[in-house]
Amino acid sequence: MFNLTELERAHAIVGQAVPATPAHAWPLLSQRLGTQVVVKHENHTPTGAFKVRGGLVYLERLKRERPNIPGIISATRGNHGQSLAFAASRHSVPAVIYVPRGNSVEKNRAMKAFGAELVEHGEDFQAAREEAGRHAQFAGLHMVPSFHADLVLGVATYALELFRSASDLNILYVPIGQGSGICGCIMARDLLGLKTEIVGVQSTEAPSYALSFAAGKIVTTETSNTLADGMATRIPDADAFALIRQGASRIVQVTDDEVAAAIRAYWTDTHNLAEGAGAAALAAALQEKTKLPGKRVGLVLSGGNIDFDLFLNWVGTDAAIAQRATA
Repeated sequence: MFNLTELERAHAIVGQAVPATPAHAWPLLSQRLGTQVVVKHENHTPTGAFKVRGGLVYLERLKRERPNIPGIISATRGNHGQSLAFAASRHSVPAVIYVPRGNSVEKNRAMKAFGAELVEHGEDFQAAREEAGRHAQFAGLHMVPSFHADLVLGVATYALELFRSASDLNILYVPIGQGSGICGCIMARDLLGLKTEIVGVQSTEAPSYALSFAAGKIVTTETSNTLADGMATRIPDADAFALIRQGASRIVQVTDDEVAAAIRAYWTDTHNLAEGAGAAALAAALQEKTKLPGKRVGLVLSGGNIDFDLFLNWVGTDAAIAQRATA
């Protein structure tokens, strides 16, 4: 897909807008998991999530090769759209972003604040994506997919930062939405010649990649009703699945309740706020806690863009009780 020289160049492109994000070893999280833990804080980017890296690399190439591009269009549940809106604004390219009805209010507001035209359509991401594709043909706009080599190249820059600061990780847990993040981690690991085991994480309510991984072929689902909207994928991308199948050791499924507990743990142990997908890696590590003693564990906190109302209704309901129980 790309080589180390190309990844280094992508890191320089990303670095013009996104400083390297921290990778912290939090003592309370290590106590909670019973082993050494390092968290890669992609919640500390200018859009609050890792995907901004992919958008910057994608738009840099697009603008360089097509300087008169009339505009871009894509579909999202939030972080991909924020990434494109952020990058498009830096290149003075108009951006139209489709989201499903009932999408995150605060992610919608952020996309519009970054300059995107927002269109609500359909009941889920798949419906929004299909309509965006139809509108792209009608309006003559460039359709940005949810998975593309340049998007993977961009987000792989966080894995490059992580592995260069913590090359001795035994295992790395990575959430899976459309697959760019875990594919970027696999590529960076392999290009650096490391042996880190990479484990994907999906929701039990949106397990299309997990089911596909187990079956050895693409498996779709009819619904993706997880509160962790960054993992709400019904149809795996074939190219992403091929790389995940080759480079990941397994995919762990976590429930919404486990994700909520992980969000609370991040807050109490590190005072970082994670969105659902952002906390999924910790949820999986907690589920596999008995397998981890003696291992150095990496967790990708992929984003922190959770609506306040969702946080209160989903995570905050039992927060005080949970905090007392773990004190």
